[in-house]
Amino acid sequence: MKIVGLTGGIGSGKTTVAGFFKDLGIPVYIADDAGKRLLAESPDIREKVSKLLGAAAYNEQVPDRKYIANQVFNDKDQLEKLNAIIHPAVASDFQDWVSKQTSEYIIYEAAILFEAGGYKKCDLSILVTAPHKLKIGRLQKRDDSTVEEIEARMGHQWPDEKKAELADFLIENKDLQQTKLQVRDIHIQILKAREN
Repeated sequence: MKIVGLTGGIGSGKTTVAGFFKDLGIPVYIADDAGKRLLAESPDIREKVSKLLGAAAYNEQVPDRKYIANQVFNDKDQLEKLNAIIHPAVASDFQDWVSKQTSEYIIYEAAILFEAGGYKKCDLSILVTAPHKLKIGRLQKRDDSTVEEIEARMGHQWPDEKKAELADFLIENKDLQQTKLQVRDIHIQILKAREN
């Protein structure tokens, strides 16, 4: 079974693209959702995160995601330590999930697929891009962020040009109908490559 990595900068619409693959019957694993679930459910992670960031990281065993984000956002060292707790747990959860799948290929959606080196574990990778202004507009609609906050978050990710050099497929997500057609085309190409 092929593992196809799917990534894109914030506001690119990678989750929408993941949904289009799901509509084609392809199982999708969203690393960010898994990380949030494990942060909430794993006693081991809860203990390590509380030790790293203090008891305020959890409120009656529920992660205070805003507090956690504030602790690591401008502290690269703390962010790396937090990732060192969560990423191995997500990797293990993903392997467990993969072992239960039976399709021709699966999609592994991760925000920092290239930055964290996760693409090396994938057979192929897809990068979702969108014009800068469109990304900002989507994020402002989604979570009421200011342009400054959005730009700061974008600054933590690689630029699309750098990611494009490593990607096997590129989807420009400007128009949903066009995006759906691009997904279908990539789906056909992946299935054809399996046959050869």
